[in-house]
Amino acid sequence: MKINRRICSNSNSMLHMLAETKKEHGNELYKTKQYHLALSFYSEAIKLCPETPSYYGNRAACLMMLNRFQDALEDARRSVQLDNKFIKGYVRIAKCAIALGDLVTAEGTLRVMETLNQAGAVAAEKKSLLKLQQFELEAQRAYEKKDFRKVVYCMDRCLDESPTCPRYKLIKAECLAFLGRYVESQEIANSILHLDKGNAEAIYVRGICLFYEDNIDSAVNYFQQVLRLAPDHAKAMELYKRAKQLKKKKEEGNEAYNAGKYADALNLFSEALKIDPLNKMTNAKLHFNRATALSKLNKYEEAVVDCTAAISLNPNYMKALLRRAKCYMDLENYEEAVKDYEKINKIDKSRENRRLLQDAKLALKKSKRKDYYKILGVDKNATEDEIKKAYRKRALIHHPDRHANASDGEKKEQEKKFKEVGEAYGILSDPKKKCRYDSGQDMEDFGCGMSDIDPSQVFQSFFSSPHGSQYSFGGDFPGGFSFQFG
Repeated sequence: MKINRRICSNSNSMLHMLAETKKEHGNELYKTKQYHLALSFYSEAIKLCPETPSYYGNRAACLMMLNRFQDALEDARRSVQLDNKFIKGYVRIAKCAIALGDLVTAEGTLRVMETLNQAGAVAAEKKSLLKLQQFELEAQRAYEKKDFRKVVYCMDRCLDESPTCPRYKLIKAECLAFLGRYVESQEIANSILHLDKGNAEAIYVRGICLFYEDNIDSAVNYFQQVLRLAPDHAKAMELYKRAKQLKKKKEEGNEAYNAGKYADALNLFSEALKIDPLNKMTNAKLHFNRATALSKLNKYEEAVVDCTAAISLNPNYMKALLRRAKCYMDLENYEEAVKDYEKINKIDKSRENRRLLQDAKLALKKSKRKDYYKILGVDKNATEDEIKKAYRKRALIHHPDRHANASDGEKKEQEKKFKEVGEAYGILSDPKKKCRYDSGQDMEDFGCGMSDIDPSQVFQSFFSSPHGSQYSFGGDFPGGFSFQFG
């Protein structure tokens, strides 16, 4: 028996010596930052003497340098299980917990260190813990207020202390998605899924990005995947329901519109817009769809408001720009229509878009001239006889001699109108001038502007012609003409 005990003792001593040699090799490699090689020697030492706390402590330190904090935390915990007064073990638990954003473990470890009168050994970790607690609280309050920019700021400050914490990264990614910064958000989620394909939070973030990029069907699939992994994931369940509801309302609105039920479509698109105010891409389309329905109901001003809302959510939304420009044309607000068509041509200078811009500019040019049809009170398709009859009526109403006893102000107003009526007739009664006027050309360019038309001569010429009649207002007209007014 004594011989057997001596053999076992010698065997254990040899194993311990060999393990110590492995540890020393590991330490040398650690000092030269050859962490992967050092890790293998520490692991060999643990295999030889699995009850030695310092070996786990050393391997934990090596794993920390390789950013494998979860594995390091397990080794550090094992070291203090073997020796509840192993200070380095507690220090590494605190460091790993901080790196992982595990504030509960970090706080508990700091309390243990205080009982061991070793609080100074983790002073830096205590400072980091307080900072993390502060920014986590601020982030929580900001999230509740939907101040997602503030949350991103707080998470960046937390990541300064815990650069590998997936929880902080994913909270940041979620809020980046809410802010429309989908590329950054997905990069974070993908980096985590590369290491952990079953991370429900990362899958949820990818679902958010797809949902807010108006890829609703794919988003629904991702939310379903999250709920299979984590059935109690409340946020995924909420967005899953919201995505299905939004898709349903949008489709119902489209069906009503295609069936010619524009008022019903209007109501359905309005209901859909209330479902998720954060969904900019889908809401931009809903605003555009509602504007289209409003246009069908001849509610152009309301349609402009919806198009503007769509463009504010998606500045290069071509369909919304085209619809708004068309509405401005229908409202005869040609200046705004020209502005929109100019924006459209910067995005897509197609032949059709160039034509629309030219048409809007022509309409604007026409709108700034006197409307001779309106002055005479006739339609743009009026016949020659209708133009003559209209002139006869208006000229007699506004002729200055008929207002000889009026006030000076009234005389000037009637003289102005008489002149305009003469100009209108001078242009519209001449087929060539009328054609040029109707096409929007500048009359002055052809030597037939307003300045070359004498309204009195037009009047005298008209009423002295075979189709005119003899009138008099009790006095002579300029040029010696006298007409009997009856």
